[in-house]
Amino acid sequence: MDIKKRRQNESKFGSWEELPDGGRHYWYEVTSRSGGRARYIKEVDLNEKIVRFYQEIYNEEGKLVEVHNKFPVDTGHQPLRKRK
Repeated sequence: MDIKKRRQNESKFGSWEELPDGGRHYWYEVTSRSGGRARYIKEVDLNEKIVRFYQEIYNEEGKLVEVHNKFPVDTGHQPLRKRK
């Protein structure tokens, strides 16, 4: 395990949870002026190597409205479909 990288991720993201496979799920949030928020999420394996990095966009009501996968492939913002 890369202890230096783990400490760096802990410092940068501030919040994390342990995953069953020994990896971690790090995140931090940013609030917009309009009242919505974005959550940046980084998933790493046991060696702190990035598995996935993405952004979740929430509206003013706190509902998830978009997901933007950034790594391993940048798919751009993907609006969530409304259920009928």
